[in-house]
Amino acid sequence: MPRPALQSYGWYGICVRVSEPSLLLLIPAHNEEHRIEQVLRSYAQYFRQQYTGQLTIVVVLNGCTDNTLGVVERVATEFPCISYLNFPEPIGKGGALIEGLKLAGTTDLIGYVDADGATPPHAFLDLVRHIGQADCVIASRWLPGAIIRQAQSRKRRFASRVFHLIVQLLFWMNIRDTQCGAKVMRREAVQKIHPSLCIADMAFDINLLYSLKRAGFRVLELPTEWNDIAGSKVVLARTSLTMLLSVIRLRLIYSPFYRWLRPLRPLETWLYRKLRAPQPLPQREPGQTPDEPASNEAKK
Repeated sequence: MPRPALQSYGWYGICVRVSEPSLLLLIPAHNEEHRIEQVLRSYAQYFRQQYTGQLTIVVVLNGCTDNTLGVVERVATEFPCISYLNFPEPIGKGGALIEGLKLAGTTDLIGYVDADGATPPHAFLDLVRHIGQADCVIASRWLPGAIIRQAQSRKRRFASRVFHLIVQLLFWMNIRDTQCGAKVMRREAVQKIHPSLCIADMAFDINLLYSLKRAGFRVLELPTEWNDIAGSKVVLARTSLTMLLSVIRLRLIYSPFYRWLRPLRPLETWLYRKLRAPQPLPQREPGQTPDEPASNEAKK
């Protein structure tokens, strides 16, 4: 049954329908023509039935060379809440989210999920329902109560836990699962920390969460339901090295020694290119208003 709109009672006991906050959902996508349609349909249909606030789904296409754009355009004709930003050149998952988060000023809440459908719609809606308790609510596969329908391989679980240990030692955020691809935030939090977002690869989540913590925003971690979907584009060794390089870079940015490391920038650039990873973006000054998404092929 559809969830009814929130209700409040004003003068003389008159019942007034109160809509839920507007929500912008970002889905970064790289060559997802075989999976993106089902994900878009499931989210659009579920939220149409269960969520009374305005929903906008924006797919951020990142260097797609297949027919992902055509699939998104076709589904968007059926569901007007779906739109896209298209970046013909690869900008990385983090780069795609940094561009998408520039739209935070158009909505009350902004979140993102992976394009593979690992997080089902009801699990993401559960995060949204808890936003009253924090400025950012994130899904966790490692908290008690999490439901894992299909687990990752042993190698990926091992790599995940080693990475978690490194992140904890470097940043002390006390977050069990920084990398689960389902998060939702308040507009004010995104706009405040957006200038500090610079990591364009899959270590973007560390950049986001550490920026939120440093700015004094509260992050709430909730157990989630999650599936390891076949067809991952992660090349474990190369992706792990890229993420390690990025978290070390991020730690150095917030150290007093960073300005002394400028002579090593060419080496850093060479390493990212060698790993075929997206280059980190320059940080803006705190409080600087984010530009509009840089895509010259955008449909809203």
